[in-house]
Amino acid sequence: MSDPRADNLPPNFLIPVGTQVVLRYDRRVPGTDAVKPAGTVAEVVESPGSNDRPYLVRFLDGVSFRLKFGELLVRRGDHTVEATATAGPDAAAFVVYRVTVGSRAFGLSTESSDEDRRGVFLPPAEWHWALTKPPEQVEFFAAGVEEVDWEIEKFVRLALQANPNILETLWSPAVLHLDETGEELRQMRTAFLSRHLYRTYSGYVLSQFRLMKKGFATNRRYKPKHAMHLIRLLHSGIHALRDGDIRVDVGEHRDELLAIRRGAVPFEEVEARALELDRVFQEAFATTKLPERPDTDRANRFLIAARRRRANQPSG
Repeated sequence: MSDPRADNLPPNFLIPVGTQVVLRYDRRVPGTDAVKPAGTVAEVVESPGSNDRPYLVRFLDGVSFRLKFGELLVRRGDHTVEATATAGPDAAAFVVYRVTVGSRAFGLSTESSDEDRRGVFLPPAEWHWALTKPPEQVEFFAAGVEEVDWEIEKFVRLALQANPNILETLWSPAVLHLDETGEELRQMRTAFLSRHLYRTYSGYVLSQFRLMKKGFATNRRYKPKHAMHLIRLLHSGIHALRDGDIRVDVGEHRDELLAIRRGAVPFEEVEARALELDRVFQEAFATTKLPERPDTDRANRFLIAARRRRANQPSG
């Protein structure tokens, strides 16, 4: 049995209601033959007085049952990438890789769509050696354009966690710039794929699903854009588990997704579609050929080589 405090949590820690948790092991749904596989994300809906008693957790499909503390992992906030953006020095000169993402890359753009760009920058060695370290993420805004650039180590770490925003950046078909380092990064992108993708994508899906249901329960409305991204992400996750790559352009689902984004699909239909696709997502996870873990060694070798290459270049 694994140590129930393997997450380095305090011994008296109680998981709060509303926290996302991950199953450590496969668990059969009580009273049925259905199994929730290890890695499935759920939400705590009732916490006990102590960890000697089980927690009540609820899954995306509404199924709820009780699990012991040692059967759960607290899901860390690796889905809050956008919220960690910080202002910083001009990193534009050190961008090694830049792509277009968002509706233009998804095949869902309209005449009013802005341009969303994402990139990776490799700062000069002096930025690391100085007392003030380089930012992990910087933002740039202009008329109709929004760009977010990640420092290369931060980007690699998030890619190893199968963060959807990062993986879509690596697979975007709309490449705007890449140098030698950017080319190497893109060529090794499959090294970041693993079965961990199921856990990360499930967390995103559960978050969007919860927001959609909460909004509808409050005022009988839901945010169509959030609902559209929920369905899009499920399509993407299913493809990733089945085919071993990330499908960014979801143009084949354009009519369905744009109808949801316009608010033309009733909440009940969106909810039913999400639950249907989530079942397919679970089935894809059961049969995926993705490796258990990403290739961390290859990622580490890439990062060290990139740092050495930059150290031998002028800071500009």
